[in-house]
Amino acid sequence: MLKNLMRLLQILLISMLFIMPAAAQEAVEGEGIPRPRSASNPFEVTGLPLPRFASLGSERVFMRTGPGKQYPTTWEYQREGLPVEIVMEFELWRKIKDSEGVEGWVHKSLLSGKRMGIIRGEQPVDMHRKAEDGAQIVARAEPKAIIKIEECRGLWCRVSASGYGGWMERKYIWGVYPSEEFN
Repeated sequence: MLKNLMRLLQILLISMLFIMPAAAQEAVEGEGIPRPRSASNPFEVTGLPLPRFASLGSERVFMRTGPGKQYPTTWEYQREGLPVEIVMEFELWRKIKDSEGVEGWVHKSLLSGKRMGIIRGEQPVDMHRKAEDGAQIVARAEPKAIIKIEECRGLWCRVSASGYGGWMERKYIWGVYPSEEFN
């Protein structure tokens, strides 16, 4: 009897070793809830909307031509917090696009859900105390500066950078969609 019970326990433990990693790989990022992959779309992994913005979560990120380490590296980013747009998913890989339109694949572990933006254009952009034209200017952000996006509503986003915080018109920020609102 004890021998049969031990054998059953061994079988259960061995089968758990094979089942648990598969369930963990299919968990929705940020939620930890397993969700089946869509049979009709093998590039739908997380169930999160595509496209969506994220940022580089590491100081050194390699972009590849395909979703895997076997694909050649096309670019090396060296700017943690750089905003990127996730346009496709495949297993543990995300196809991203940067503010200059460069596209390629990076491993999901090198990305962050922090909402960051980059200043568009060739001129400095004013950061205001309030979300309205004519409000007091608290700082100016240089072109290509990386900012943290904390909230967006209407035409304005609350941002921070280099110890300053305030409101900036969203039209000057790459890293937020034109009608996207969040806080």
